[in-house]
Amino acid sequence: MKTNFLLLTCLFTLCVLTLGRASIVFAETDEDLLFNQDSFAGWEGNLDWFRIENGAVVAGRLDQDIPRNEFLCTEQEFADFELTLEAKLVGDGKNAGVQFRSKRIPDHHEVIGYQCDMGWVGNKPIWGALYDESRRREFLAEGDSEKIRKAIADKEFVPLKIRAQGKHIQIWVGDVKTVDYHEPDDNIPQSGILGLQIHSGPKCEAWYRNIRLKKL
Repeated sequence: MKTNFLLLTCLFTLCVLTLGRASIVFAETDEDLLFNQDSFAGWEGNLDWFRIENGAVVAGRLDQDIPRNEFLCTEQEFADFELTLEAKLVGDGKNAGVQFRSKRIPDHHEVIGYQCDMGWVGNKPIWGALYDESRRREFLAEGDSEKIRKAIADKEFVPLKIRAQGKHIQIWVGDVKTVDYHEPDDNIPQSGILGLQIHSGPKCEAWYRNIRLKKL
């Protein structure tokens, strides 16, 4: 009887440990689809410049110049995460981006915070560059232009991945890492909203789809 009791106790302990381990693994790999492809639930912004088409968020229009920067932003804030999505630019405009760890500027159309840039400056690709929107107003880190050209060549939608953990920010365009940045300023917030941008300028559409986030 004592042997059976010890055996059952060991089996019970093993099951608890196994289930606990499985729960931890699940929590580390769980992803949320941030955009449900049917509505803007959980998002806010000027919907004159955003619509849903073929399961994607489409920012901007091809029949009208964009008078100012516009952002569709999450209502929820995020700190440490890995964000993946696919994006493309169509039209005359060549600039858009994905905001993260950002804030809405009160009574203003702009946001302030990090941006994973998309597009071109002249003939230079800025896909995957880290820009500081409305704050330092400069590129904090950029990737190798030739590697980026190869990564986006012949792709209708460009895969992007943003990983923010503590002060460490990494960005990938396809399989090419474009940013490996450590924030030196202790005053820069390490949490905030996410946002999808269409930049002011010529007629353009920025398409965003398969937007998924994994909390770290």
